[in-house]
Amino acid sequence: MYRKLLLASVAGLAFTGSAAFAADLPSRAPPPVYLPPVPIFTWTGIYLGGQIGYAWASGNHNFTGFDPFFGPAGTFLSSSAGGTPSGVIGGANVGYNYQINQWVLGIEGSVDGTSLSNTAVVAFGDGTSLTAHTKADIQGSIRGRLGVAWDRALIYATGGVAFGGFNTDFSVANSGAVTGVPFFANGNVSNTRVGWTVGGGIQYAITNNWSVRAEYRYTNWGNLRDGSLSPLAAAAPGVFFNGNRHLNQNQVQVGFDYKFDLYAPAPVVAKY
Repeated sequence: MYRKLLLASVAGLAFTGSAAFAADLPSRAPPPVYLPPVPIFTWTGIYLGGQIGYAWASGNHNFTGFDPFFGPAGTFLSSSAGGTPSGVIGGANVGYNYQINQWVLGIEGSVDGTSLSNTAVVAFGDGTSLTAHTKADIQGSIRGRLGVAWDRALIYATGGVAFGGFNTDFSVANSGAVTGVPFFANGNVSNTRVGWTVGGGIQYAITNNWSVRAEYRYTNWGNLRDGSLSPLAAAAPGVFFNGNRHLNQNQVQVGFDYKFDLYAPAPVVAKY
């Protein structure tokens, strides 16, 4: 019996020693997987984008001048024709935003091609008619932006200087009802205007880099002068007309932007 008790004690001591030895061995489990930190979203950065929409304008086309076909001595005439040029407007933009808490400050430049056009026609009692067909080919702007952000949503106001190119084809025609001799002449005038523009919009960041926006802007182009039409009057001595139009433009556009991450956070490396 004493022999069996001694053997059991020795076996117990051996098992305990083996367990303790196993506990002292180094762990062979793999280290935890490194997960890079998720970058915090910010509106700060340089961005590029595009936009497309619809534009419409208002403003009468005014004509004044001397019509030699009106009676034996001719007469001075003044008239105007209304119209609302409208069409598609779209292009590209580039800008920079800087976020301070909820406030977002920025500057943006944009270039748009347009299909805005309008034809104004005035007719006089002696059979004389004046026609002016105006097209707005390309526009651009440099604007400041000020907005308030709620995480990925941004509401902003914008305003600055606008540049526009306008092309007018005009013509003078007389049916010959008074003189018995029909008359027709045409020409072209190109204008580059500098105006001002203001508006606002809303923007939402779908990801940390891609965002979409919707924007409205009003632009005042001032007076567009067609110049004197007297060079058309080589066949009718004394005829001259001047044309001008005060143009106000509205536009609504939707667009997208891609923001570049200029400052990426350095990864945290754990040591084991």
